[in-house]
Amino acid sequence: MANKLDSKIPSGPIESMWTKTKFDYKLVNPANKRKHSVIVVGTGLAGASAAASLGELGYKVKAFCVHESPRRAHSVAAQGGINAAKNYQNDGDSTYRLFYDTVKGGDFRAREANVYRLAEVSANIIDQMVAQGVPFAREYGGTLANRSFGGAQVSRTFYARGQTGQQLLLGAYSEMMRQVDVGNVELRSRREMLDLVVIDGKARGIIVRNLLTGEIESHEADAVVIASGGYSNVFFLSTNAMNCAVTAAWKAHKRGAYFANPCYTQIHPTCIPVHGENQSKLTLMSESLRNDGRVWVPKAVGDKRHPNEIPENERDYYLERVYPSFGNLAPRDVASRQAKYRCDEGRGVNESGKAVYLDFADAIKRLGEDKISERYGNLFEMYDKITGQNPYKQPMMIYPAPHYTMGGLWVDYNLESTIPGLFVAGEANFSDHGANRLGASALMQGLADGYFVLP
Repeated sequence: MANKLDSKIPSGPIESMWTKTKFDYKLVNPANKRKHSVIVVGTGLAGASAAASLGELGYKVKAFCVHESPRRAHSVAAQGGINAAKNYQNDGDSTYRLFYDTVKGGDFRAREANVYRLAEVSANIIDQMVAQGVPFAREYGGTLANRSFGGAQVSRTFYARGQTGQQLLLGAYSEMMRQVDVGNVELRSRREMLDLVVIDGKARGIIVRNLLTGEIESHEADAVVIASGGYSNVFFLSTNAMNCAVTAAWKAHKRGAYFANPCYTQIHPTCIPVHGENQSKLTLMSESLRNDGRVWVPKAVGDKRHPNEIPENERDYYLERVYPSFGNLAPRDVASRQAKYRCDEGRGVNESGKAVYLDFADAIKRLGEDKISERYGNLFEMYDKITGQNPYKQPMMIYPAPHYTMGGLWVDYNLESTIPGLFVAGEANFSDHGANRLGASALMQGLADGYFVLP
């Protein structure tokens, strides 16, 4: 392992880096691909996409899943949508604007070369997901629908109601299982990675525990891809499932894979507030709700009246006041900080004072309850079931919570860690995150296109 980090960023203009790099890579012909094996740890959006793509290309793949089924991966929590610069709305969007918004939304910590590639391949990723059967929302004429999202002033978010992550995961899972059926991918569920096997300085396999029998197993391969998610559960409480234990990434780090940006965590502004001492996690309300919901708190400190009893002139729509150009679609970190400021001022709501209102009264009046139900019905049902309050009749209560980690294992432009042969994808790596959750399959484009550089 080299002590000096080499990001391997290609030379030349950022707009042509990926095209040039694809041409410069040494390709592997179809007959030779069958001679190589790859281990993929994690079967969420990143892992399932990688396993399916590598299997389709002809590599022998072993995919490992800590759950009983890949469909239990926490990628289902990505409710709101997936961004791509298709510019269907003709509202000024472009590859460069998506790149700019993502770098800015990532607080300028992301590697720009990787982010530009993410923006560049985004349109193709949407087409890939459609081909996999993801039921994106569509306009009356049949074209894919877009909606707005926090951190952007254009409509570029493709969505499937409030279930986008689940539908994307089912699409990736279906493709991976097709490769399992034809024998290119071997799926091993209920396995927890215990260690990374490093031989002569290169990643050559993993050690796992069978969670059903307790048996310790070893598996070898020419390369290892870790796509095991992030570490938000270092916080109490977070929106992550309790099985998001970051075991694989941590074991790789202990073997020498560098870690970067560990402090950089996305605090999501639209989470159901804490409701008791015995809950193990928090529940996310989709970012998409801020399209039609208006965020506010009472103007008076300590106002405990029912929200429907507080007149309009006694409400502070603080995001619209402080950030008029973005309003309720301000970036997540901005919206989260502002919510905490209001609560620190003593204007928070709920019994704890740790919440703000997300109000749909204006949208229901403008569009009708049926239209709001069509867009967000499953989210409203989830909120009602958890809180016992009907968001059609009174505002939701929300509060920021740790949700998504943009730190992770350090990778270069090829998504290879500081251990040769160990690649890291999705939330487990550090390099490509921002306000735009494009989906981890975009980060796997180097693998999906067949430019997999084996050590």
